[in-house]
Amino acid sequence: MAEGMIVKELDDVVVRFSGDSGDGMQLAGNMFSNISATEGNDISTFPDYPADIRAPQGSLTGVSGFQVHIGSGKVYTPGDKCDVLVAMNPAALKTQYKFCKPQAVIIIDSDSFTKRDLEKAKFSLENPFSELGIKNEVISASITTMCKESLKDSGLDNKSILRTKNMFALGLVCWLFHRDIAVGEKILREKFAKKPEIAEANVKVLYDGYHFGENTHASVSISYTVPSKAQKQPGRYMDINGNKATAYGLMAAAEKAGLQLYLGSYPITPATDILHELAKHKSLGVKTVQCEDEIAGCASAVGASFAGALAVTTTSGPGICLKSEAMNLAVITELPLVIVDVQRGGPSTGLPTKSEQTDLLQVLFGRNGESPMPVIAASSPTDCFDAAYWACKIALEHMTPVVLLTDAYIANGSAAWRLPDLKDYPFICPPYVKPEMADSWTPFQRDPKTGVRYWATPGMPGFMHRIGGLEKSNETGAISTEPENHFLMTKLRAEKVEKIADSLPPLAVEGNPDADLLIVGFGGTYGHLHSAMDQLNAMGKKTALAHFRVINPLPKNTAEVLRKYKTIVVAEQNMGQLAGYLRMKVEGIHLHQFNQVKGQPFVVKELVEAFSQLF
Repeated sequence: MAEGMIVKELDDVVVRFSGDSGDGMQLAGNMFSNISATEGNDISTFPDYPADIRAPQGSLTGVSGFQVHIGSGKVYTPGDKCDVLVAMNPAALKTQYKFCKPQAVIIIDSDSFTKRDLEKAKFSLENPFSELGIKNEVISASITTMCKESLKDSGLDNKSILRTKNMFALGLVCWLFHRDIAVGEKILREKFAKKPEIAEANVKVLYDGYHFGENTHASVSISYTVPSKAQKQPGRYMDINGNKATAYGLMAAAEKAGLQLYLGSYPITPATDILHELAKHKSLGVKTVQCEDEIAGCASAVGASFAGALAVTTTSGPGICLKSEAMNLAVITELPLVIVDVQRGGPSTGLPTKSEQTDLLQVLFGRNGESPMPVIAASSPTDCFDAAYWACKIALEHMTPVVLLTDAYIANGSAAWRLPDLKDYPFICPPYVKPEMADSWTPFQRDPKTGVRYWATPGMPGFMHRIGGLEKSNETGAISTEPENHFLMTKLRAEKVEKIADSLPPLAVEGNPDADLLIVGFGGTYGHLHSAMDQLNAMGKKTALAHFRVINPLPKNTAEVLRKYKTIVVAEQNMGQLAGYLRMKVEGIHLHQFNQVKGQPFVVKELVEAFSQLF
């Protein structure tokens, strides 16, 4: 570091990488996250993909972003706005500048700011900074030119050389924050192990970016460091996103239950990566089938469940619509099934790469007939593992389909995750028939305590039977159209789901025990709501948070918790679905609402401002 350069220590920092879809911003952001996690920082990330499959180069609709929040202590969100913005072209600058803090540093590739590039981004002036009113400190580097010069003797073609620009930008950011560049080198060599010439080129350019900052001071007078101050639990950690954590949770549950895992799925953004991940693990007995459509994916999983597997189907909101008939088949046959719904913006095809919480009422009630189904919502990328495990446990032990709600934000976002010890997780014990039951058993014979029917799988001597989509007699299992029997079976299926609450932990309340305001939420908004609660308490406004993981059935103390507080605000990324559901389930409560449907995560500052008005 040059003499006279000021090094400022920060508690946390937010960096946003942005550029064309082909500029490798997701890789650069992921690597910066991994480098920072390796140094002991807590991280939270937010990949912001364009919806276009391949937008025209340099266009406003084709900008891809990746935001990472690194902290010396615990961080709950990717941050509202960034301290550093990497903008690889004018379109990225124009669309992403709104995410900058007033004092943010902006890094640009000056070679990508030609007259033609400015026209593509619809700038009317030759100086885009003047047009946008930008007065921030700007690091302007000829990244394209320097990459070409660096790799002119590498033997790579021009297209391959230009793909290394993201590594130059990453090297510069690593210099700015005193990151260990050797960690990035290790990541690249592992990623491109089968293409050593590509690995060497990217490593060289990564170091070039770092040395450019070091040798020129990159036009800034201050560099930064974010030391790790958090006391992390000892263990092995990895950076994991929600989709991969979900896949791992499903595999862990199958291992714990002693069952083969079957996934029947149809590709759909943003859930497809679960299929991709599980397909890698045939050695663990995982079977994956990419079906011809959504209902086939779900129906094949129902068949696998009947055969005795831990059966899963994955999708997003539009796929839930299409799966609903087969989901109902699992309800009436009372077979275990896990339906993973990675929520995205809608309706219809809507915003395929953006995030919402708009499927809640659909998974609760969006099927014909009385069709009760447990619903679980994961709260963070790392929580997807535990939520998937518990969804499987409930499905197998209570012989019911279960919906696991995640969303695009936590499915694609990542955080540092401590690899768990499966010995710490409870066993999963399906209610199998016992040999002594063979003489008197019928398909809908139930455990008198839980109301769960006993599970007989094909090949069990003495337990040959049929089940199907037509209503069956509670006593014999034969097809029945008797009115009283149908009413009884409807009640038994509903009671079975309600009794799951007996085995659930109570609804937890965090924050000030004497709170005047209770914030209520579910799913992937947890980090933002928790951060808002912390800020309000720091301002002297007594605030608590109740965040639902299990939404159906509700925890048994839900009414007690909600009736305790004078002021309650339900915050969700829809137009009030959880609030309406809670009003239906808990009589006599008054709820305020905070609703946004923007395809983007909440902004903590906006939450704090809105909630402050309720005191």
